[in-house]
Amino acid sequence: MSKNLPVVARNIKKCRMEQGISQDKLSKLADVTFHTIAKIESGATPNPGIETVSKIAKALDVTVNDLLE
Repeated sequence: MSKNLPVVARNIKKCRMEQGISQDKLSKLADVTFHTIAKIESGATPNPGIETVSKIAKALDVTVNDLLE
């Protein structure tokens, strides 16, 4: 993973990979679009909204702080 990616992007990808979840599956679990997950993880969306991060955190069974720190 690139150190140039935003912290939230690295943490979402790390959690997702640890759980063996694809971007597509995470998008369905979090009720956000696949495009949203892909853009966040690639760094194209460096500061996703708190509602989106909250949905992703819930889907990954982690806290919002886990994804932001």
